[in-house]
Amino acid sequence: MTRADERVGLMEGPSALPRKNGELLFEAPWEGRAFGVAVALSDEHLYHWEEFRARLIDEINRADASNASATYYERWLAALEALLTARGVITRAELDGRAAAYLSGERED
Repeated sequence: MTRADERVGLMEGPSALPRKNGELLFEAPWEGRAFGVAVALSDEHLYHWEEFRARLIDEINRADASNASATYYERWLAALEALLTARGVITRAELDGRAAAYLSGERED
């Protein structure tokens, strides 16, 4: 079985990662971290990569249908959060608490 980071290169269509000159493109540090977390958790067998990819496509389609201005990695993070809460890895309350801690400056990047 291939590792998730190897399968990332095979992502095509709406789930294809943003690239520039063939390299992954991250506009902010949190995007790279969100990417890395999704890959690492798949490699740890918390979920199958295809399951994450399907959630990502759903999130992209939902945002496109509503004309939402969410960026690719905002959709990526929403898909990851939805998958992790659905699997019981983290609760919505825990996610909200961590987000609030970052927004307040209690936690840093």
